[in-house]
Amino acid sequence: MIELQTPAYRKAAFALSFGSFLVFCNLYLFQPMLPVFADAFVVTATKANWLLASSTLGLSLSLLPWAMLSEKIGRRPVILVSLILMPLVGFLSLLVDSFWGLVAVRALMGISLAGYAAVAVAYMADEFSPSALVVAVGGYISANSLGGIVGRLSGGILSDVTGWEGAVIAMACFTTLGMLMVVFLLPAQTRFQPSKTSYLSQTKVVAKHIRNPVLWGAMVIGGINFALFVNIYSVAGFRLIAEPFNLPVGLASTIFLCYLAGTLTSRLSGRWANQYSPITGMALGTLITMAGVLVASIEQQATVILGLLIVSGGAFFTHSLAYGWVSRKAQDGKAMATALYLVHYYVGGSLGGFYLIGCWEYGGWTAVTLGAVSLAAVNLVLIQLLGIKERKSQVEQTCP
Repeated sequence: MIELQTPAYRKAAFALSFGSFLVFCNLYLFQPMLPVFADAFVVTATKANWLLASSTLGLSLSLLPWAMLSEKIGRRPVILVSLILMPLVGFLSLLVDSFWGLVAVRALMGISLAGYAAVAVAYMADEFSPSALVVAVGGYISANSLGGIVGRLSGGILSDVTGWEGAVIAMACFTTLGMLMVVFLLPAQTRFQPSKTSYLSQTKVVAKHIRNPVLWGAMVIGGINFALFVNIYSVAGFRLIAEPFNLPVGLASTIFLCYLAGTLTSRLSGRWANQYSPITGMALGTLITMAGVLVASIEQQATVILGLLIVSGGAFFTHSLAYGWVSRKAQDGKAMATALYLVHYYVGGSLGGFYLIGCWEYGGWTAVTLGAVSLAAVNLVLIQLLGIKERKSQVEQTCP
């Protein structure tokens, strides 16, 4: 077992975190470039969103199959296949010359990335000691956030200088080098035991989680929260390159630095959950997100940035509490429960883009504000219902 502060720990933890960094760099590379693709392929903003939605949908729908496969063949083989596919699919995107062909390749990228995202933490749980696991997961999640920021900044800045093809080439080359390093550093698994549970039995566990309103409610809340959060950034990108701001895509992409506010609030969420009600915390995070949307509606660059900072802080707070809720409340099949949460999370992010970008096309930022506030309001209702279900469940458990 890999212990904290050992050379094996430092090597394995760094390799897994860097692999996660690569995953999220590749996943979100195209988000700041959506206005560029809309011009290059002469499509609407809503249609251009398929380039982001296809990758997140591909990832979300592949998480459970990859996780199930890893229960049979091990985590490391799945991780290695995922890592090898990332740069190959990146280079493949340069060979297609149609919009829908590029959408298909981005869906394939999402499927490729899902293998790593589905099993990296499971590898840690198998190989690391409990104390090492807690620290390693914290670093892994930080790498997720940092990878998303760097991927978006790279896409925006490089596309201004080299075009979208140059951004893709640079990311594919960087991923190739990173992949080789992770493959070299990641230790072989020594504690993995293949599961004797059939795929049908695993599917039944998934169905059981969906039928549990205390779990499924939090999953839906997470999906709606992400639908609002990630896509208001996409729309902000279109907004900032248009009148009255007229910013270049590279400069507009720096708004993704506002994600760093979420790094702080996600840490605070753990303290909140230990002292107060997670339900109350989800509601608070949603109200903060709603306030950020309203601040961002003011037609000034400073208020747009401030609003996005507030949105990020609130959304990450809600996400962390909802994610933790699912992992704690699942009585069995915890890995499946958390993977299922991520399915809802990324499906919400995929579908929310068509909703909010559609609002932008048909009613400008005013419609986006109304649409985003509506999503937050729906979540507030669902959070209230989740609290009622939880109280009812506790009463049923205490009554003979």
